[in-house]
Amino acid sequence: MKSFPVRQITLSHERVISGRFKIRAVEDILGGEDLLHEFHRHDFFFVLALEKGDGTHEVDFTPYKLHDNSIFFLRPGQVHRLELKAGSTGFLMEFDTAFYHPVDNTANQRLTKASNKTFCAFEDSRFKKLLSLLKYMFNEDREKQEGYVEVIKANLDVFFIEYLRQSRNPDGSSKNARSYTQERFEDFLGLLGPHITSKKQVSQYADLLNLSIYQLNAITKTIIGKPASELINEQIILEAKRYLLATPNQVKDIADHLGYEDISYFIRFFKKHTSYSPESFRKNFK
Repeated sequence: MKSFPVRQITLSHERVISGRFKIRAVEDILGGEDLLHEFHRHDFFFVLALEKGDGTHEVDFTPYKLHDNSIFFLRPGQVHRLELKAGSTGFLMEFDTAFYHPVDNTANQRLTKASNKTFCAFEDSRFKKLLSLLKYMFNEDREKQEGYVEVIKANLDVFFIEYLRQSRNPDGSSKNARSYTQERFEDFLGLLGPHITSKKQVSQYADLLNLSIYQLNAITKTIIGKPASELINEQIILEAKRYLLATPNQVKDIADHLGYEDISYFIRFFKKHTSYSPESFRKNFK
């Protein structure tokens, strides 16, 4: 079965550091020409910050129009297609979990929250703060003075704090009362991608989270008004769509990849949630 191309961070030279990190100026990547990357996955975090941007970016088949003062933050495993026009400026930052995987629980939760916010458009003043952090990391990575890796990691901490400030309530009201519920919800979301091909029952995710089924459903209903089973089904459908639209794999192979031995059941399941058979969906949307 054909899979999505999986891109890895390539470095011009090997560095004796834990993990991989790369940051480049968008204008250097473009070199005065348009860029087109067809659907693919990454095995690393991907942060595209556009000071000036033109083109389109499709993330898990949700299209976005590129514009100034905006940031895309993709988790490992997400599928995307990027068309970036010449003249765009900003930074593309890539890092893997071996490079940046904070042991501090608060910082780790911050990374999870940030990477679940795929797209954010900023006011000019706030974007400039983020841009200055990226410029600082860019210079540290280019100059590679003593301790530069630690400096970059410290600035990543600050970058994620500032990135998340954008989604605070305008009135500045505290969300401490809901912090546990929000964190548990994000933990659940983080489990769906890696486990969806083998685990499709609410009880399985509740066990992984050391919660009861009732508790997990209460959390998902509080945050987004949906039971956990609905989010599981949405993840299955999303993964199926990824393979239907971005690979030539046969439906039976996609069903098998997703853990369905009975292809007819998979087809009925897909049609129930999309109103299309898998083949019809592929023909109508590819």
